Amino acid sequence: MENVTPRDEEYLFEGSVAISQTDLSGNMTFANRKFCEISGYKVDELIGSNHNIVRHPDMPSTVFDKMWSTLKSGQAWNGILKNLRKDGSFYWGDTEILPILDDNQEFTGFISVEKNASSKDIKENEEIYKKMLQSQS
Repeated sequence: MENVTPRDEEYLFEGSVAISQTDLSGNMTFANRKFCEISGYKVDELIGSNHNIVRHPDMPSTVFDKMWSTLKSGQAWNGILKNLRKDGSFYWGDTEILPILDDNQEFTGFISVEKNASSKDIKENEEIYKKMLQSQS
């Protein structure tokens, strides 16, 4: 995949939830129609690609460090994420990610369910993320 250049244009989505599933390395194994719609990618572009294909550069790496440590401990992770669409615009998602376990309670992957984030949550998190990015530099 080629690099996407972010642009300051928000994509708003409503309605059903976006669902994606990954293997243990974060490579996509499933994406529903809503996920394809809001990300701007076709399903065949997503399957096999790492989920960070939609990672916006405005997101601090510490958010993802915390997310991965939570998931690897077997717990669900919830948060507000700014995501990057294929066309360079962005969208905010209220996201819940859960580990997927097999019959032996071994991790096999992760499933993400994302709905439109509220303007209140976006505003709060945007300010926090800006401060976190400044402290990372």
